[in-house]
Amino acid sequence: MGAEADEQGLDEDLGGREYAADCQARVAFEVLSNRWDSVIVYILGESGPMRPRALITRIGGISPKVLNEALRRLEYNGLVVRRAYAEAPPRVDYSLTEAGLALLGPIRAMGMWAGRYTEAVLAAQARFAPREARPHSRQGSVP
Repeated sequence: MGAEADEQGLDEDLGGREYAADCQARVAFEVLSNRWDSVIVYILGESGPMRPRALITRIGGISPKVLNEALRRLEYNGLVVRRAYAEAPPRVDYSLTEAGLALLGPIRAMGMWAGRYTEAVLAAQARFAPREARPHSRQGSVP
């Protein structure tokens, strides 16, 4: 992990406890288990504070309702902060907290992992998919 991880306290060895049933590492996996949360954290980290409409435009494929739910979840988990401005019309933007900023390195690492192993994961999944659900499968053909 290196110097950056050490500065953030990420090199701390918990003696194997970090991946036990009641471990602290599970918090991180649960916090980012939603499909959009890591995308939002990444975009806010790369672009700085953003309004919801700008996030929708930048992300693409996310509805306003789903974005709102994700932002509330991220705020609840202490990864983003919501800032409302006393203006007419009302204006709100979201930015990362210290904890949210600290997730950028692990999110980038997961992105690199995905870039390298997505095809292998999809191939493994295809081997277990029912014959009817396999892409390009034909009845009676041998896999």
